[in-house]
Formats: sequence, C-alpha cells, structure tokens
Amino acid sequence: LAVALADVIFAIDSIPAVLAITTDTFLVFAANAFALLGLRALYFLLDGMAQRFEYLHYGLGALLVFVGLKMLVEDIVGHLPVAVSLGVIVATLGASVGASLLFSSKTSAAA
Repeated sequence: LAVALADVIFAIDSIPAVLAITTDTFLVFAANAFALLGLRALYFLLDGMAQRFEYLHYGLGALLVFVGLKMLVEDIVGHLPVAVSLGVIVATLGASVGASLLFSSKTSAAA
C-alpha cells in the first residue's frame, strides 16, 4: 500500500514537469501511467536484488551521493555529459554486484 501511494504521489508531482515540456494531454497521462508501472516494477526489482547481493545497498547509496554532488556542482562546473553519468552508474552498480559475488558470506556459505 505504501509503495502504491508513493507511486501515485510521484506521478501527480511529475505532471507539472511534463506539462512544462509539452501540452499534449495524451502524452502527459501516458507518461505518468508508464511511470507508475515502471516505478513499482523497479522497486520490487531492487528489493529482490538487495536480498541477493549483500553490497548492493552501498552501491545505491554511492549513486545517491553522486547524484547529489552532481546537482550541487552543476552551476559551478557545468553540465556533466550523459556518457560520464551512465559510466559512473554502470561502474558503481557493477562494482557493488561484483563485490557481493566475490566477498559475500551468503554465497560462500551456500557453496
């Protein structure tokens, strides 16, 4: 219930942002409907992955710090290229999953 309520709140909150880009009503409602479906699926995907990979929560925390720092220094440094941001995301998630596979006590106990 809490996840569904959070999805609806975020969808309602994003309507003005989408309306700032386009005035096509169908596009606004379709984008919010797909966002609702995608957020719920992403939440359950991350929840399942966090149970399997012991160090994933550290990687997700590092990504939140990266996004926060990126937002803070954007006015000073300028816009960071999308390729750099995606590289940081992939590298951070890959490192946390790799560390979980190599150093996890759950996988070594199961082996």
